[in-house]
Amino acid sequence: MRSHPDRCWMPPPVATFTAPITGRMLNRVIVYLLASGFVLMVLWRCSETANAPQEAQNITPLTHSWEFAIPHQEIPKGLTSLSAASCGACHVQHYEEWRTSTHAHAWTDLQFQAELKKESSPLMCINCHIPLQNQQEYIVSGLINGDIYRPVKEKNPHFDRALQQEGINCASCHVRGGAVLGPNGTDRAPHRTVKDTEHLSEKLCISCHNANAVITPTLACTFETGDEWKAGPFFGQKNCISCHMVETQREAVAGFGQRKSRFHTFAGSGIPKVKGAEAPMLNGLAFYPGKVRASYATGEQLTYTFKVKNEHAGHRVPTGDPERFFIITFELLNAADSVVLRQQERIGEEWEWYPEAKKLSDNNLDPGEERAYHFNALLGKKGNYTLRIEVTKHRMTQSTAEYNGLGDDYPLFIPIYENVMTVKVRE
Repeated sequence: MRSHPDRCWMPPPVATFTAPITGRMLNRVIVYLLASGFVLMVLWRCSETANAPQEAQNITPLTHSWEFAIPHQEIPKGLTSLSAASCGACHVQHYEEWRTSTHAHAWTDLQFQAELKKESSPLMCINCHIPLQNQQEYIVSGLINGDIYRPVKEKNPHFDRALQQEGINCASCHVRGGAVLGPNGTDRAPHRTVKDTEHLSEKLCISCHNANAVITPTLACTFETGDEWKAGPFFGQKNCISCHMVETQREAVAGFGQRKSRFHTFAGSGIPKVKGAEAPMLNGLAFYPGKVRASYATGEQLTYTFKVKNEHAGHRVPTGDPERFFIITFELLNAADSVVLRQQERIGEEWEWYPEAKKLSDNNLDPGEERAYHFNALLGKKGNYTLRIEVTKHRMTQSTAEYNGLGDDYPLFIPIYENVMTVKVRE
């Protein structure tokens, strides 16, 4: 509705009646006056809205690394697709290893999809899970007034939905500028290949595995693995690739002869994304169990010490997702396998997410740090008891899984250590 400041709209004058006013006539007059007042009110509101100052819209450029997708990549000459399956036609072993990796499930992961559907999840969260612009439905060029929930976006004419499902695939790391980037380079490949060890370094890993920002009061992105590694004892000696892509000798392509290569399982937590699936595990922890004596007297105190050391990881353990944690469970069972005493210890961060995201505690193990846990039990009746120690690695709590609507088929933890000892109690 437009306003007309040069014209004033007025209702016609009400007629003067000399005859007696009947009930019906009075009703009509009342309705007419009410209608006239309503029209005036609507016109006043429309005029007020039209004349209200409009919000100034400034387009803020993207600045943080996690706000960017990798620009559109052309398919290198000699290839027909950027899909991992296409690469796997020749690089069979690399492809089969990648299929078991967390990278392959980065987009389809049920937890990530549940998080993505929340109103608090901004569009740029996808940039680490489907990093190629080719995989994204929209191209984001900026933010209206710097608001992460108001991206300036347009439809991506090159969007490939099938490619999107592959998450972090071969092209995410190896395709740039119309060429396949590799650590060695070759002129025997059917596609253009460029040697680039600078690009294929830990810098590429850290571009996603080191995003630390408080985005909104209730939304924090806290992945500090890169910073932890830089502050640790392995910086300058070993990097992400040294441990998570172990070196081997094999044929990159059948018939091309053996050469230096690396495994592409990207071993990590070992907790699969799908029930029944395999997930390669790289465990940074070493366990040093104590010993029990040959026998104990009734009424005596059993004191058992179990040591855990972050012996192998160049970063803190656990690392990455702040919801990951370890549980160490001590159980003393009687001859009937009934639990006499149970004790649990937790290693990991604890966060409060609402009404404001903040870390409540953090007892992650630093690189090289050793910690001793003690289990004490007063031994009662005579007999044989069992002391059981189990360590489990967890992706999230059961309550978090329920909050995200994840079903029973979504694995939440795996056992990574177990030790069982017999405790004899004499009179």
